[in-house]
Amino acid sequence: MQLIHSVAELRARLAQESPIAFVPTMGNLHEGHIELVRIARQHGTCVVVSIFVNPLQFGPNEDFDKYPRTLEADCAKLQGLADVVFAPAVADMYPEQQTLFVEPPSIANELCGAFRPGHFRGMATVVLKLFNLVQPHVAIFGKKDYQQLAIIRQMVTQFNLPIQIVGAETSRAADGLALSSRNQYLSPEERTEAVHLYRTLTEVANNLKAGAKDLAVIELKAGQALAKRGWQVEYVSIRSQNGLTEPVAEEQKLVVVAAARLGKTRLIDNLEVCL
Repeated sequence: MQLIHSVAELRARLAQESPIAFVPTMGNLHEGHIELVRIARQHGTCVVVSIFVNPLQFGPNEDFDKYPRTLEADCAKLQGLADVVFAPAVADMYPEQQTLFVEPPSIANELCGAFRPGHFRGMATVVLKLFNLVQPHVAIFGKKDYQQLAIIRQMVTQFNLPIQIVGAETSRAADGLALSSRNQYLSPEERTEAVHLYRTLTEVANNLKAGAKDLAVIELKAGQALAKRGWQVEYVSIRSQNGLTEPVAEEQKLVVVAAARLGKTRLIDNLEVCL
């Protein structure tokens, strides 16, 4: 495995590689990330993992400065799994002030986007830059951030990028909690409670499968149930799997998405439902 920091060295290293499978991350890797890398190995002879904490996708009151930087430990976890780890500095990714941005679709202003203005604009911009640098044939993204995945799929389609996007299933702890770098911020008591986000999504899915039709009532009750347990609920929403649009009548492929804060920690999760 080769650790590369500069753009020029990355381009030279990958010039003759094909096919390339790419996993973009912000580091502080956990088993969910490692599973994405394992999936990447199924799609490419050269597996590239990027580790870059992107300032463009953090708001002024978010945790950019506090976000864990654990490059040495991350590289140890990637030994034998990745061929190249690209860990650029901010100056490498943004050699001058970024004044050109990817303008994401309107869904970027809903759900998480309503609470994190500008986040998906910054995310899409850095992913496009990484795609340009790595030139992958396949890129792997976890379904845990369903909104991110939906926006990236649209970006690839609309910009005619020759990249296959693979959505990987969410990796979960034994009790169902979605693996996330932010889980480490939870106190022991909060970690015990955190599983109720997934349990709430499961209950919503069961209601839908049982024939419940009033989506607004289902969403409201789910949010109220979490709030009674002490969660600060941002949203619980039932959407189409196709682009996270509002479901049409008799839609068969749905996804329940949610975001809520437990103490100071913001957690997101989702659950696909096929009726």
